[in-house]
Amino acid sequence: MRMRERENVLRLENITMQFGGVVAVNNLSMQVDKGEIVALIGPNGAGKTTAFNVITGVYQPSNGEVFFQGKEMIRNHPRGKMTKLYKGENKDLYTGKHTLKPTPDHITKLGIARTFQNIRLWKSMTVFDNVIVAKHMRAKHNVFSSTFRTSRKEEHRMREETEALLREQGLWSHKDELATSLPYGLQRRLEIARALATDPKLLLLDEPAAGMNPQETLELAEFIHDIRDKYQLSILLIEHHMDLVMNISDRIYVLDFGSLIAQGLPKEIQNNQHVIDAYLGVVEDE
Repeated sequence: MRMRERENVLRLENITMQFGGVVAVNNLSMQVDKGEIVALIGPNGAGKTTAFNVITGVYQPSNGEVFFQGKEMIRNHPRGKMTKLYKGENKDLYTGKHTLKPTPDHITKLGIARTFQNIRLWKSMTVFDNVIVAKHMRAKHNVFSSTFRTSRKEEHRMREETEALLREQGLWSHKDELATSLPYGLQRRLEIARALATDPKLLLLDEPAAGMNPQETLELAEFIHDIRDKYQLSILLIEHHMDLVMNISDRIYVLDFGSLIAQGLPKEIQNNQHVIDAYLGVVEDE
């Protein structure tokens, strides 16, 4: 599939993720342009979270490339047993090229942050500590500075930035509470704040509206727009709440059984009969 000639933050080319004989994602090509909010939708089991796990280094793809800010970040091709098991497309496209398989922490440092479908806060830590620990991802400490206490200035800066971030997100009054004691909607907001603390250029949101009531979902839509503009982010989200998706997305990609079946503007996706048959006609929380 030919990609549009625009400045992009993330680009996937021919990504296939196969587990044994099961192809979870098949030859997926997509991109997120600078400043965009892009949604990846599809039925349960379509391969959406698997795609997120490839982008963030949790899985090494069976085949394909991922580019971040114009540079190759991930690359692989079928090797070993997979050369015989491989069922995806473009089997030989990347053969002969060396693999690139950065770890999740390296990808975070490059500028990609994510949240999860099931909230993953550090349960034994306070709201403040959940965020400042993420701030340490960007810390410039080394053995010398830690030993001779020359990192105090940076520690002070991180604490000030953590306070500012919590105030911006309406969480400062909860700073000393255990993260898991917060109401569900605030836990979601804290997880996003923790992701923002790593200073990302690309934010991946995995079902951010899961478990929220209609009012919380409306507030989330405004919140996502606000953080996109304030932090100059590009955002890729997985979501089943179609009202949220259609209201905030610049573009939408649709997966079904691991394959891309449609892409386009929200109105185009709403009127795509293939998408309606495969997904939009199903019960939302199925």
